[in-house]
Amino acid sequence: MLKKNVGSLDRALRIIVGLALLAGFALNRDGAYSWLYLIGIIPLVTGLMSSCPLYTILGLRTCPLDKPDA
Repeated sequence: MLKKNVGSLDRALRIIVGLALLAGFALNRDGAYSWLYLIGIIPLVTGLMSSCPLYTILGLRTCPLDKPDA
């Protein structure tokens, strides 16, 4: 499984943006480029999983580091 690399604020924003884009698709299906709203699936899924493959490739993380037990 992918390691968690998306923090709480980042996760919330991804979920909100993803849902907003999918709602835009549902409300505007007859538009010429309405299929572009389906890109909202990506931030929604990465927000729900708390893991972003692109962050892994770039070596980024917005969640706090786990502290090892002492």
